[in-house]
Amino acid sequence: MAEKKENNLATMFQDRVKRFGDQVCMKYKKDGQWIDMSYNEVNNIVHRFALGLLSLGMEAKDNLSLLSENRPEWAFCDLACLSVGGCLVTIYATNTPEQCAYIVKDSESKFVVVSNNNQLEKILSSKSELPQMKKIIIFDPIKDITDKDPMVISFRDVCEMGEKYEKPEEFEERIANVQPDDLLTLIYTSGTTGDPKGVMLTHDNLLSNVEACMKIIPIEDDDIALSFLPLSHSFERMAGHFTMFYNGVPIAYAESIDALVQNIGEIHPTVMVAVPRIYEKVHARILDNVEKGGSSKKAIFQWAIGVGSQVSEYKLKKKPLPFMLNIQYTLAHKLVFSKLHETLGGRLRFFVSGGAPLAQEIAEFFHAAGITILEGYGLTETSPVITVNTPDHMRFGMVGKPVPGVEVKIADDGEILVRGPNVMKGYYNKPEASKEALEDGWFHTGDIGLLDADGFLKITDRKKDLIVTAGGKNVAPQNIENMMKMDKYIEQVNVVGDRRKFLSAVIVPSFEEVGNWAREQGISFKDNKELVANPKVVELIQKGVDAMNNQLAKYETIKKFILAEEEFTQQNNMLTPTLKVKRKVVNKQFAEQIERLYAQ
Repeated sequence: MAEKKENNLATMFQDRVKRFGDQVCMKYKKDGQWIDMSYNEVNNIVHRFALGLLSLGMEAKDNLSLLSENRPEWAFCDLACLSVGGCLVTIYATNTPEQCAYIVKDSESKFVVVSNNNQLEKILSSKSELPQMKKIIIFDPIKDITDKDPMVISFRDVCEMGEKYEKPEEFEERIANVQPDDLLTLIYTSGTTGDPKGVMLTHDNLLSNVEACMKIIPIEDDDIALSFLPLSHSFERMAGHFTMFYNGVPIAYAESIDALVQNIGEIHPTVMVAVPRIYEKVHARILDNVEKGGSSKKAIFQWAIGVGSQVSEYKLKKKPLPFMLNIQYTLAHKLVFSKLHETLGGRLRFFVSGGAPLAQEIAEFFHAAGITILEGYGLTETSPVITVNTPDHMRFGMVGKPVPGVEVKIADDGEILVRGPNVMKGYYNKPEASKEALEDGWFHTGDIGLLDADGFLKITDRKKDLIVTAGGKNVAPQNIENMMKMDKYIEQVNVVGDRRKFLSAVIVPSFEEVGNWAREQGISFKDNKELVANPKVVELIQKGVDAMNNQLAKYETIKKFILAEEEFTQQNNMLTPTLKVKRKVVNKQFAEQIERLYAQ
């Protein structure tokens, strides 16, 4: 859409303010009503808050941590920070106080912005560990805010300081000084071992990714987007945030995941960004309703899906529909698919899916029903999009072709390597990790895949042990396993959850400790099998799991577990010679029990 490539995202946004002015930029719900904000109104707040940050002493290249749920202020803060040459450090609203403190400290953030009192308490509880922190800014007003802590100041007060700032022209000067290679953001991602790493992404990283995707993804002037994935997530930040500003598309902020269906019905979005878990939930709900509807309803549904699947094949091959099939599809839509379209707002042109692999059968089901899901692939380190299916070039079970300007090749060991302007600068203050990930100019994704003859990428495995849940969250299993093994009753752990809706675990108890405890409780058992089957033993292990869960973010918690009746050893092929758990072997050994955990 842009006539020329902008220098940075701040310049891009200011151009859109001039271009779209009084058009709607964002929508949010307050007291049951949707409130519209124009580009001019948004920029007025961004301008005041940015100058307020300058009055607080924020310098170019300073880091500012943002701990908040999705809301208009999140966008105001992001746009203000990048406009003054700062680097926004994103923190998930669901992170624990310990995780928040680690990110603020590791990123050397001088300023921290929080949404409400609950998030404020997370930061204040670790204040003594954060000597570099100068100010904490809070969106929601709090009574007697200075009594809370002299370091705390309200968002409104910072904006008022901005109105009185003596050099308002500095706003434009700061924007003009931002270079393409300047850091735009730090996004912390969990590695397979050790602490989270801060991914350094520049203005050019994100802007190039937006521009590349816009060459192949059709975003229209009259589109409207509904935003509900966390803006802290690189996928939503790029696709549901900067991309929409770039195209002048209004962004409506969903109230919550629980209110998502209601908000869809109110906003009638035309484009949405989501993770596989959302599609899985919709799919499961549809099948559940069909199952409850009786044999005739089930028969009509199966017929409609059959017709839709035939139509889907014709569409993918770009062939015209036969006359009779077209009539059947019109009827199938009227009887069955129209209800799904209505649930999704009635105007949806397509979904974009990312963050985790989408099951092929889910993509095929929605396409048969006339709903297009454009699945892509990427990582935080690649800003994030590497490949994506498009309306014109789409294959189920594949994650599309590389976006313009991005190169993909497969290494000798099958690992997917990426090179392009979207690839990160490196990991913050971690030169060795950066060097390892960026070898010879190629980013090593840690994923295994293959490219077909037409250039479509297929992900076949994960080289590393990093778990990506169905909700798109990255989880390092070793960290959780090591925490669990601190419990004296737990000997070994194998966390499960890749592409799953929650984490579970195969746990080997410390048979000596648990056996002693059982005897003290008067519990008799003849062998380990009988011991781990005892409800009181299960309850004992559950207490340890619960205690560990309290220290983790919600998406990292272990929801269910299996108690193994023998240790992982080299003899049973569950340990390597260096005593590391062979995850694939364990998962295969317990496959049936694991499936039962997720079927319940």
